Amino acid sequence: MDKIRIGVVGVGALGQHHARVYSTLPDATLVGVVDTRPGRAEEIAGPLATQSYTDYRQLFGKVDAVSIATPTMLHAEIGEQFLNQGVSVLVEKPISHTLADADRLIRAAQTNRCVLQIGHLERFNPAIQAVRQIVKRPLFFEAHRMGLFSPRSLDIDVILDLMIHDLDIISLLVPAPPVHVEAVGIAILTRRIDIANARIQFADGCVANVTASRVSTEKIRKLRFFQAREYISVDYARQDVAIFRLDGSPSGALQIVRQSITPPHREPLDAELGAFLDAARGRSPVACTGAEGRKTLELALQILERAEKAQAQALNAVTDAKDA
Repeated sequence: MDKIRIGVVGVGALGQHHARVYSTLPDATLVGVVDTRPGRAEEIAGPLATQSYTDYRQLFGKVDAVSIATPTMLHAEIGEQFLNQGVSVLVEKPISHTLADADRLIRAAQTNRCVLQIGHLERFNPAIQAVRQIVKRPLFFEAHRMGLFSPRSLDIDVILDLMIHDLDIISLLVPAPPVHVEAVGIAILTRRIDIANARIQFADGCVANVTASRVSTEKIRKLRFFQAREYISVDYARQDVAIFRLDGSPSGALQIVRQSITPPHREPLDAELGAFLDAARGRSPVACTGAEGRKTLELALQILERAEKAQAQALNAVTDAKDA
């Protein structure tokens, strides 16, 4: 089969890397990049020897597949149009900002028999791929995702921006559905929640405590979980796994044994986009389906609702105290 003709819509902080990686993949021809900001598409297209456009509709009829890395609120509008053109679509996470828009994308993919993949990047982290081979029945998760403040993705809150990465992985590792959610969050530098914590209880008894911040002084991306006789720590940035296991010695005494797993390093985006092209060719199943993206979005929106409610209650309490 000939190379897949690919385009990238939105070449900001993340989309520019989609374009960069596609330009290196042997199965793809980067047809063009799109951005509405004056000069931005040309800036990215030049070094990659591809075309620049300011309107995504200029790609219609020229591409077989497309990455959409626009602001989240535009995902459904743009993605649906490409799917209706018979074009396979990779939409950056989250799938959309509402469940109704997620359903629009899923229906369009089904109606047109096109691939719809959601860009939950951490699924392709070598450390997570290693963990999926050893997870059994996790009982408790502790996740921390802290980042420095950046002007990107301010159209959404930290839950849909950063926490959703860990929500997707935890949902992937826990087969049971969530049954109870508690959350708190605070808006600090923006009008939306910038730091949040959620406690999620699943039907099988597993509990996850998840913290995300985009106003921290350091960058941390770690996931820790416990299962019977094992504690497992994942460092997303280092792409390694540490396992602490309770084992019995020949004498019958119990001891803690440490095992380290350091899989071959690979850029997760390279793996993600390669998987998307394979799915578009029909070589493999979709790595993260629209239904999976919707499931994670639904959990994230539950957390957001509770966090916003908690924040409002806290602000009201402060106001009442001042009035008193």
